[in-house]
Amino acid sequence: MTAPKLSLTTTTADEATVDAVIIATVQSDSDPGGVALAPGSERVDTAFDGALAGILRTVGATGKQDEVVKIPSMGKIPAGLVVAVGLGRTTGDGPTAEQVRRASGVAARSLAGTRRAVTTLSTVDLHAAVEGTLLGAYRFTEYRSEKGDAPIERVDVVAPADGSPKDHRATLKAATAIAEAVCTARDFVNTPPNDLYPASFADRAAALASDAGLDVEILDEKALRKGGYGGVLGVGMGSARPPRIVRLSYKGPKPKAKVALVGKGITFDTGGISIKPAATMDEMTSDMSGAAAVVAVMVLAAKLKYPLSLTATVPMAENMPSGSAYRPGDVLTMYGGKTVEVLNTDAEGRLILADAMVRACEDGPDYLIDIATLTGAQLVALGRRTSGIMGTDEFRDRTAEIARATGEGGWPMPLPDELRGDLDSKLADIANVTGHRWGGMLAAGIFLREFVAKDVAWVHIDIAGPAFNVGGPWGYTAKGGTGIPVRTVAALLADIAEKG
Repeated sequence: MTAPKLSLTTTTADEATVDAVIIATVQSDSDPGGVALAPGSERVDTAFDGALAGILRTVGATGKQDEVVKIPSMGKIPAGLVVAVGLGRTTGDGPTAEQVRRASGVAARSLAGTRRAVTTLSTVDLHAAVEGTLLGAYRFTEYRSEKGDAPIERVDVVAPADGSPKDHRATLKAATAIAEAVCTARDFVNTPPNDLYPASFADRAAALASDAGLDVEILDEKALRKGGYGGVLGVGMGSARPPRIVRLSYKGPKPKAKVALVGKGITFDTGGISIKPAATMDEMTSDMSGAAAVVAVMVLAAKLKYPLSLTATVPMAENMPSGSAYRPGDVLTMYGGKTVEVLNTDAEGRLILADAMVRACEDGPDYLIDIATLTGAQLVALGRRTSGIMGTDEFRDRTAEIARATGEGGWPMPLPDELRGDLDSKLADIANVTGHRWGGMLAAGIFLREFVAKDVAWVHIDIAGPAFNVGGPWGYTAKGGTGIPVRTVAALLADIAEKG
């Protein structure tokens, strides 16, 4: 991707020699339907003799969330354009970080093709403004013969009044690294499956990881057979492109905890013999979003030098129907010896995750985080923007709270014991699905729980809906891969590093 260059500035927005000045507006409580200026726009307003809100109101601005209104500066300031972006309604505490992040994303996207701008949103929340600007400017054009307008080239972020220059530079560096990690995950998800298949995905992930200084191990089909990874091999049997497992390791300075990451890497999912309907099957190019997030987070951890010991176990397979594909009724022997009766080959993600989770637990982690576009039931229960979060109660709730704080969203879900009996098999230790459609997201979580070692705090994040935006862009979220839950996991790792 081509990202704008961001730099801190102490030059005020009304004096900056740029093409556009970005300010924020809010919906006015005192004047229904009216608009008020958000913090940070005071000097620009002064240059307009205090009439800026009135001018914006005249041209139809309301301050509602994601609204963009552009007006010429009429020589009042060096910049030729004022871009007013809506935050929506705010409380007495002022705009939230997510409001600033969304507004920054909308503003950046609206300025595609522009050379340089300055934003005042950074004076409200520097970290959120940086993230939102970089994520909002994201475009994936690798496969287009006509690229269209390039993202805005440069954005100067006005330094907040409080805090030291050193702190501001550290915030800029961290927020930039996190946004770049999200964009890395988006790039993986948006790459079509004819170019991103298990072997190529493994190679790309290994190249990124090696450049970041991580230790890398790739298990090919021969190594998988030798190691007894029956879930990954079973799912990958139907494809001419054999499966892989990628293992990445990072050891930070004076690590305070050991964390294992696992991400589902189905590079395309037809459903196998239990084939999916043709409609919307193209969206299954995103079925490796969990793996993309894990790889991106591992690279990020090395960049930001988290004081943690991290391992990632990333299974990659293509689920295809063919004469060699695994069948409903097959029994697979998973890594570690547990047997699974396959009742539906479209419940393949949990099979490759199970192999990876058992292997990950052999490293003796304190925490295990698995991420997967796992169930259609997640969309039924929580929609396209809210991840389902399951696992060990305390760690689950901690993760969900952090997910909401980052703006990515997530909701803690139970793992009812009574559903475990519905996974009983007539042949094997466990079946991969129940015989009914009730609580499908929860049943998948219960299945995965069978493969978690005792005394490991575990969280499972089902991102089936949030990982891929099938509609138009909104806020800082582009169409296609969203990069969820990279920011959540990054914040969770930072929280573990701080608190254990």
